[in-house]
Amino acid sequence: MRRLGHIGPQVPRVGLGTWRRFDLPRTQERLAREVVKLALDNGVRVFDTAPVYGRAEEVLSRALGADRDRAYVATKIWAGERHTGRRQFERQLFLFQGRVDLLQLHHLIGWRTHAEWMQRERERGRIGQLGLTYWRDRAFGGGTAAELEEAMRTGVFDVIQIPLNPAERDMEDRILPLAQELGIGVMVMRPFAEGSLLSSTPRTIRPEDTGCTNPSEALLRWGLSDTRVDVTVPATLDPSHLIANATAGSAPLLSDEQRAAIAAIYR
Repeated sequence: MRRLGHIGPQVPRVGLGTWRRFDLPRTQERLAREVVKLALDNGVRVFDTAPVYGRAEEVLSRALGADRDRAYVATKIWAGERHTGRRQFERQLFLFQGRVDLLQLHHLIGWRTHAEWMQRERERGRIGQLGLTYWRDRAFGGGTAAELEEAMRTGVFDVIQIPLNPAERDMEDRILPLAQELGIGVMVMRPFAEGSLLSSTPRTIRPEDTGCTNPSEALLRWGLSDTRVDVTVPATLDPSHLIANATAGSAPLLSDEQRAAIAAIYR
């Protein structure tokens, strides 16, 4: 990967998200183990999770097991209070064998409160990189785009995670240029708009226009072909979807014309 971590060549540029997929009971954790092994065997290295995703952190930690060193684990702090954030972090250290590769402040909540102790932990080596996630839905009680810009300019944070797909392009005009200017890594959430771009009226993807053969490939490659983006993290427990996503993440960049043709389909 270009600006995220130090995990060697990153092919593909698709990671594995865990939201709504890895919150599994013990009796179904086999599904997570199988898809994580398949991901690693196909070059996937980035795994994104959070304490607010139910049992996802715990399930991911067991699925990685002895392969922890092959993974770049990105998780989050979801807490306004310092002591709650610290407690979440100590549990993450236990789950992920003493380190977190990327620790993100979810929806900017408490970023001023947590930045100091997180920097100290980065200096100690227990955190690799610091990040911020942002989604404009204020129902989560998070910050604003202007606050995200403020936090990015502090020089504290290495990575941002933002939504980006043909139906959600708010980040293109201000946030992505700022990330490029500051050398901040970009992780994309919601490449399928939580599946709505796949489950809506069937779309015709013409390979001669888009360079892609199906909607999921088109949406993943559309986001990754923005050269300011490092990685995208669709969530899945489906082995066939994982393989398709990894393949899309290894494909060449689309041209501006191909990206425009895909965007027009979903306009």
